[in-house]
Amino acid sequence: MEVKASLKYLRISPRKVRLLTNLIKGLSVKSAEANLLHISKRSSKPLLKLLKSAMANAEHNFNLDKDNLFVRAIRVDEGPALKKWRPRARGAAYPIRKRTSHIFLTLKEIKEKETIIKKEVKDIKHEKKIEEKKARVKSSAFVKKSEFKKEEKIIKRSAQKQKIFRRKAI
Repeated sequence: MEVKASLKYLRISPRKVRLLTNLIKGLSVKSAEANLLHISKRSSKPLLKLLKSAMANAEHNFNLDKDNLFVRAIRVDEGPALKKWRPRARGAAYPIRKRTSHIFLTLKEIKEKETIIKKEVKDIKHEKKIEEKKARVKSSAFVKKSEFKKEEKIIKRSAQKQKIFRRKAI
């Protein structure tokens, strides 16, 4: 059973909201809620409110257990932009766009056999692939040192965690 909730006309740009939505996608409702509580981004409060709303929808409308849900999908679309003008030199005017977001959240029930969350399964598969690559590289007797280093760099790049975007300006 899928449960849906939406939040429209949020006055935060979609790019900033997507940073948090990517972190909670695929997590159980409890862990997603805990993540949103401890992240100090402005979009965490509206996302937490939306998540709680979806949980309440599931419990009240569909008689589902809160503990048996996970975030199946979360989509952030661009809403209408508020347009303002900023005065510049020699009588010119530059546009300022205050962007808005539309957020759509879908929760799904975890089946009894599906106790492992999708992200954890991906991490396990990813670790196995890395181990296989290392074993393959070490087992080949005719590999040059430069090829071995290139293979190690590729493995290190693929194993890096996702970073949160930060502006470079101070």
